[in-house]
Amino acid sequence: MDTATQSSNGTGSFLQVFVVEDSAPVRERLLEMLASIEGATCAGLADTAEEATGKILLANPDAVILDIGLSQGSGFDVLRALQKDSTDIPVYVLSNHSTEPYRRLAMKLGAAAFFDKTTQIDELRALLKRDASHRIHAAH
Repeated sequence: MDTATQSSNGTGSFLQVFVVEDSAPVRERLLEMLASIEGATCAGLADTAEEATGKILLANPDAVILDIGLSQGSGFDVLRALQKDSTDIPVYVLSNHSTEPYRRLAMKLGAAAFFDKTTQIDELRALLKRDASHRIHAAH
């Protein structure tokens, strides 16, 4: 394998993204989006806050896509747990709950960015594409 396809974590992908989403259709859409980004891949999946926190800490991904409304717990629980463990993993919140109080709380709890699930998925994709591209170019 040449250096253009190797990553720092040895998995063959430059940007490992963990997805926390409890809606199967949305999760599939996010996985399709990741598959369409050169150098990006899914590092893991979770649909509850407790499952997400443990799996994220174990996987140590390069980024997290996090829904606020989960089947058990909330994305805020995940943000609090990651903040408590002092991780520096960028967390991109993607939620239908995109009012200003939700945005403010997410950012206060350490989210790197907040996207409205219904109108800003393309902006999230562009951000992830940029992150993956930077990693690809840094490896050369």
